[in-house]
Parts: sequence; C-alpha cells; structure tokens
Amino acid sequence: MNQRPLKIGLSPRFLHPALQELGFRGKTLQYLEQSIAHWLMSTDALVFMVPSIAGGGLLRRGNIRVADYAVELDGLVLQGGADVSPLTYGETPLQPEWAGDRVRDMYEIDLLQEFAACGKPVLGICRGLQLINVAYGGTLYQDLALHRPQGGDHHNPDAYDQHFHEIALVAGGGLARHYPNRDRARVNSIHHQGIKSLGKDLTAEAVSMPDEVVEAIRWKGPSYVVGVQWHPEFHDPKDPGLLNGDPILEEFLDAARGARDGAQEGKTLPSLAGT
Repeated sequence: MNQRPLKIGLSPRFLHPALQELGFRGKTLQYLEQSIAHWLMSTDALVFMVPSIAGGGLLRRGNIRVADYAVELDGLVLQGGADVSPLTYGETPLQPEWAGDRVRDMYEIDLLQEFAACGKPVLGICRGLQLINVAYGGTLYQDLALHRPQGGDHHNPDAYDQHFHEIALVAGGGLARHYPNRDRARVNSIHHQGIKSLGKDLTAEAVSMPDEVVEAIRWKGPSYVVGVQWHPEFHDPKDPGLLNGDPILEEFLDAARGARDGAQEGKTLPSLAGT
C-alpha cells in the first residue's frame, strides 16, 4: 500500500497593511510565492500554508496553537521575503527600509522551535536561512554593500532571480556530499542582508565567492534544520551551469519521511528554548 503524501507546511509572507489597490484596505495579507509551492509539489508533497495564529480585534482563531501545526505536518519550509528585523538580533535598523518584519520573525521563530521540538525537519530559503541563524542567537549584516563593500554583488533588483554568483561548498559538509567532485557552483543571489556571526550549534556548508559570506547552514542538534541563502526553486533544471536543487529537496523530504515514522512511535526532541 502506498504511503500518504507528505504534508509540508510553508510559512507565509506578510503584507501589512495591504496595498489599497489590492482591495484589502487596512488589512494584513498572508500569502505564498507560487514557485516555492510548485517546487515542493513537484515531488507529490501536499503543501499547506501555515497562517499566523495572532488574535485580537476581529480576528478569531479558536484554540489553535503553533504546536498543533508541528504535530499535524511532516516538515516546514521557511520561504523568502522581507528582511529579518535587526531588532530581532539586538540591533537598531540603520535605515528605515531595513526595519524588516519583526511580527513575522517572532512567528517563524515559534514555528521553528515547535517543529524542531517534534523532530520535524525545517528548510530555510533565503530569508529562511537568516531567520534560522538569528533564532539560534546569530547576527546579520544589515546591508552587505555597506558592511562588506569589498565583497561580491549579492543583490541586483533589475536582474532579480537572474542575478547569480559563485559559491564554494565546504568539504565534508552535508551539502557537499550531495555534489561529489564539485567544490564550486553557481546560484542566484537576491539578498542584501547576510550572516555576520553564526548562531549556536550551526555550521557553514557553503560560502559565496570571493567574499566568503555564509550561504548554507546546518544545525548540529538532534533535528534536521538546514538553510540556503539562494532560491533553488528559481533555478532552471535545464541549465547545467546552475546548482541543481533536487538533492536539497530530496534530503529535506527524506528527513520528513523519517519524522513521520518517528511521530508514529511518539518520539519528541528538545526545543530550541534557551539557545
């Protein structure tokens, strides 16, 4: 008998307040970007957006808790989007446009904690990598062009998902094992923030070239937590010059299958509280 499809949660992007021309005056939108959902669905996984459970005002959510999502779903993907707020890692925004989305930060940190506590895998994409790093006590460069002016070009708004740079895979790391005999790769680059100091028990698995900004991380704890700075869902699989994201996705889904089996046995893992 075939097993049921994996159920993968996808954290939402927030738009608050929504632009008036969208027809939601004064309201907050929570949404997902189509490419990330379709990338996950390409493996026949079922994708569920995990909306914020914040209440207040006219918002009503019953007794649903973040932990309920972690119990019901097999894994979590933290998608890209707005900057992580410097307030979340103990700094003051140096520019108003770098204020980020602290509301989303705190919600996604809660999600990360609960999924890790249940032994459910978490994959962070772009902002998701930065959020994971901050959740474990790490910090970010608020703007790479300002803080690392001699580095490479990580952000080109005009080129957007067609802007690329080279990365080096860290020998012996989990990511490198998926790409044998390959120590360099080309990925898209759509970020102006980047990791400054690694969070507790995180290890770097790829760095950008030539400036060596961390571009992939993995938690050394008991649960699967991995982040990549690029968007593998944007990579054209027909382009041999770009890093194929399939091994990254398959590793995450394999961890989700393992978590599903473990959940059936009633196993739990320690939370991130106190890291």
